Amino acid sequence: MLEAVNLSKMYGKHNALINLNIKVDKGEVYCLLGQNGAGKTTTINLFLGLIEPSGGKALINGVEVGADKKTNQMIAYIPEVVQLYGNMNSIENLEFFSKLSGNQYTKNELKALLQKAGLKEGDLKKKLSNYSKGMRQKVGIAIALSKNAQVIFMDEPTSGLDPQATNEFTSICKELVKEKKSIFMATHDIFNAVNVGSKIGIMKEGQLIHSADTKNVSANELQELYLKTI
Repeated sequence: MLEAVNLSKMYGKHNALINLNIKVDKGEVYCLLGQNGAGKTTTINLFLGLIEPSGGKALINGVEVGADKKTNQMIAYIPEVVQLYGNMNSIENLEFFSKLSGNQYTKNELKALLQKAGLKEGDLKKKLSNYSKGMRQKVGIAIALSKNAQVIFMDEPTSGLDPQATNEFTSICKELVKEKKSIFMATHDIFNAVNVGSKIGIMKEGQLIHSADTKNVSANELQELYLKTI
């Protein structure tokens, strides 16, 4: 579903990303670890088509990003801080953003998507200004579901979430995997990466230094490897 082939990005003389090669299949969660400035967000932005690569290719379902606009229909993005309209409730927000992507849903269908993303019925008509970060993340997931995106990109999705909200988020990700959605996640959360991820990569100064299958590594082993890398 997702592939980087010698993907590189330079800003002037600075190498933000150097010859990145990764593959993510359907139903996999790829967690990318690294300090700020390691190249995680640059990688996501290249796949989203927000910036152009200096070299190599970013492919989604075999289609090169930037070469065909249909890649935009295959993907969704949930940033660290989900930008929503605080004066509108979750149903209104979801209706607005789903229409932007060309989809039309009934009110009951919108409610079902929000509940599938983990929101309780009693919260659906509350204004987003009263939502916690975890609840706003769930609206972001509902927006991705409404788009029927095959690949969902997430940037620091558990940052600032309490343990309960993190656990709820992890459960939702596992449900998405059952539906064969692919998830690409930039994160600092080592424990959650092992818990939810299928594959893990560790970046440093724009390069992928280590990759591992979560079946073969524990959280403690990953933490030790991460600390050695940075």
